[in-house]
Amino acid sequence: MSDTPLLRVRGLTHLYGRAVACRDVGFDLWPGEVLGIVGESGAGKTTLLKCLSAQLVPTHGTVEYDTRDRGLVDIFAALSEPERRMLLRTDWGIVHQNPRDGLRMAVSAGGNVGERLMAVGARHYGNIRREVLDWFDRVELNRDRIDDRPDGFSGGMQQRVQIARNLISRPRLLFLDEPTGGLDVSVQARLLDLLRRLVAETGVAAVVVTHDLGVVRLLAHRLMVMRGGEVVEHGLTDQVLDDPQHPYSQLLVSSILQV
Repeated sequence: MSDTPLLRVRGLTHLYGRAVACRDVGFDLWPGEVLGIVGESGAGKTTLLKCLSAQLVPTHGTVEYDTRDRGLVDIFAALSEPERRMLLRTDWGIVHQNPRDGLRMAVSAGGNVGERLMAVGARHYGNIRREVLDWFDRVELNRDRIDDRPDGFSGGMQQRVQIARNLISRPRLLFLDEPTGGLDVSVQARLLDLLRRLVAETGVAAVVVTHDLGVVRLLAHRLMVMRGGEVVEHGLTDQVLDDPQHPYSQLLVSSILQV
């Protein structure tokens, strides 16, 4: 294992006026590790994810990332906004709950996926198309649909296009915001199996935000439980889910068991 975490977060706090969205969050994320963040609606997990992925500037605290050329740097203090945008196009990936937030619906599915390769310097059309077709196979999409627009795809197929778009550039860090939300149960199960396999194959580190404990059970090595903007429990996923210590974690787990 590397001696340097891929992501180091300390004292991260975000306020909306006087309202606290998240308070004093800190953790290290290591290369190849998947961290799950769970909690009810309003717990602060989505705000936290937006701060981690540079979509939102925190009110206090630091988010440090182990860049390829400069090592561990504070993404808000040491990087310019264009540099943070470049990270999002190359070294990072974001899988949104609604694929329409992560895809261009007027562009073909293949074009959506291939754009990420162009962002990291690919220019040969034939090579880009071959790699896109390879990723269509990996996410179990029909190759014949490469030139179709994603607005004609089902929700599950759109999510597969979004996953391929994010992973084709071989990012080191992936952010997933309720990746199976809004999909029916059978589609969720297949998509989770696909995500688990691809994360293992690529070695990408990931932060997964969800309200679904089944998602983190399948994907995450470690788990943070949030309530009212604060982390109330943090540990290995199986330990937290099988033997929760905080009363709120116990309530979350028991509510799932009773369903």
